[in-house]
Amino acid sequence: MTRFRYYVASSLDGFIADRKNGIDWLTAFGFAEFTADYERFIAEIGAIVMGASTYEFILGEGPDAYTYDVPAWVFTHRDLPAVQGRDARFHAGDAAPVVDDIMAAAGDRDVWLVGGGDVVAQFARLGRLDELIVTVMPVVLGGGAPLLPVDHDLGLRLTERTDFPSGAVGLRYDVVR
Repeated sequence: MTRFRYYVASSLDGFIADRKNGIDWLTAFGFAEFTADYERFIAEIGAIVMGASTYEFILGEGPDAYTYDVPAWVFTHRDLPAVQGRDARFHAGDAAPVVDDIMAAAGDRDVWLVGGGDVVAQFARLGRLDELIVTVMPVVLGGGAPLLPVDHDLGLRLTERTDFPSGAVGLRYDVVR
């Protein structure tokens, strides 16, 4: 059964980007110690959902930065450039009308809700957030883009914990219904 999974890094105080919508605080840690974890995760993904800011960030990293080879839905109200040879579908509005299409595209694999938090919150409101996988980085930002700005209680059950050499902690939660 297809699961909707939010895999993300967060500051200790619950932000996924700083006040300027940047992630320099995250990239300062490097990626080497997190690579194996990410590769295990991405192998289970059949479709991706992301917001416009996340998409634009990836494109801003250079012409070869968008490496996803599965269909992606980009939630946006702006015209954004397509990536040559990649299946990026642009959607304006609520998530409900495209949930079935996303699930069909994922097939027997899962859906990665990349972010931002507002996009993921839409799926949580629909009852379509099944798992939260957050790597809590040892940094406090004091403000920025919140991890998951939901408008209702969301019960979680811890299923796994991973300690990384940098002091980051990977936490995997099932959403309790």
